[in-house]
Amino acid sequence: MEKLHANYPVGALADALDVSRSGFYAHRQKPTRPRRVRDALLSPLIAQSFARSRRTYGSPRVLCDLRDLGERCGKNRVARLMNAQGLRARQKRRFAPRTTDSRHEHPIAANWLARVPASDRPGMVWQSDFTYIETAEGWLYLAFTLDGCTRRCVAHHCRADMRGELTTETLALALHRQPPPPGLLHHSDRGSQYAADAFARLAATHGITLSMSRTGNPYDNALAESFVATLKAECFGHSIPPTRAAAELMAFDYIETFYNSRRRHSSLGQLSPRDFHSQMFPHNQDNTTN
Repeated sequence: MEKLHANYPVGALADALDVSRSGFYAHRQKPTRPRRVRDALLSPLIAQSFARSRRTYGSPRVLCDLRDLGERCGKNRVARLMNAQGLRARQKRRFAPRTTDSRHEHPIAANWLARVPASDRPGMVWQSDFTYIETAEGWLYLAFTLDGCTRRCVAHHCRADMRGELTTETLALALHRQPPPPGLLHHSDRGSQYAADAFARLAATHGITLSMSRTGNPYDNALAESFVATLKAECFGHSIPPTRAAAELMAFDYIETFYNSRRRHSSLGQLSPRDFHSQMFPHNQDNTTN
């Protein structure tokens, strides 16, 4: 009817198509209705939020971005408008626990993390692990250290092998970037890289208490396991880097310019680690938000 009404009477078209004239006129008014006008305003803001998130945000986090802009709407509306634009966040792969090979002769630390209260300020608990990244050139190994309170990735380091230097150099970098207060607890798995003498000596020099997960239980280090899943889905889920150098640059860009500074975390009330630290600990800014 929209195409033909200029040449034929609306009544005749309605009769021929067995629809009502009032329905046709109501349909023509839809684009000017308040709900449609509001949708037209929100849609580009939603697309902008999704693009800024590197195509990783679902409707809850996009909704937080809109509210920061002063826009009030519901999560279902955001989900509907995202679906209409074909905006779908990258999904994490299903978590498949892996068992660390702890068949080595180095001492194994007790699991102190399970015995202490949850971390309520920066520098109380650090959790570390390392993972592998596939590249067209071969594997790249990435080790990292997270702050148990702010979820900030304090430091990360990459190597083409997984020798002990991978974890020791990561810890040294973390100590340089965020010197902890006395009493820091460092938790990791039971792998040889974290049980090695060089790692233990570095920790002892700085008064750090070492803690390790139980045998075959990766859930003891769930924060680190979750970080690995997020990193692989959001940074490396869409392509295989051509070289190790390219993968290292991608990881640096993701962690330092997005994950730490802008990515919203549900466990932090949908704040980024930097914003959470700034709001909760305004008098403790030193160099922890770099």
